[in-house]
Amino acid sequence: MMPIIAPPRISAMVSSPVGLLSLKASENGLTHLQVEDLASTHADVAIQSLTTLFISHDDDLLTVDAQNYIESTTQQLAEYFAGRRQQFSVTLAPKGTEFQQQVWHALSELPFGGSCSYSDIANTIGRPKAVRAVGAANGANPIAIIVPCHRVIGKGGKLTGYAYGLEMKQWLLNLEASD
Repeated sequence: MMPIIAPPRISAMVSSPVGLLSLKASENGLTHLQVEDLASTHADVAIQSLTTLFISHDDDLLTVDAQNYIESTTQQLAEYFAGRRQQFSVTLAPKGTEFQQQVWHALSELPFGGSCSYSDIANTIGRPKAVRAVGAANGANPIAIIVPCHRVIGKGGKLTGYAYGLEMKQWLLNLEASD
């Protein structure tokens, strides 16, 4: 039986070198990190602003916990984009099927600066024939960058699809390769 995942309690918009990021969190952890507006150029800029928009206006402890996850994520992203962080330690709470959770966990275990194929992930989770399903789960990843689906490339080393475009995928891979 899968644990109950609480819906997001707060959200925030954060400027980053790859564009405007939308973050959402519940009292269980970060639930979403999506790129809302891609940067036209990937200038080396620090994360500049954090505007928190409360979904729940309750000033209860659960909302405070969710806000702490947003603040921690923002700090860790700033360190990542500045080249000072290779691993994220924020608690994640994405909602997905058991299979998706397995794929996202395997993605989270990929080493910084490394890459793999869909079949590598399928083998890692013990489902070697589920390559297409792994691709679908990868595409449904609600937590970009931190759950590094950008590290999945084609078997021959060629860039494959990415929800935010191949230019952003290559930029993230280059950022990680430069460290």
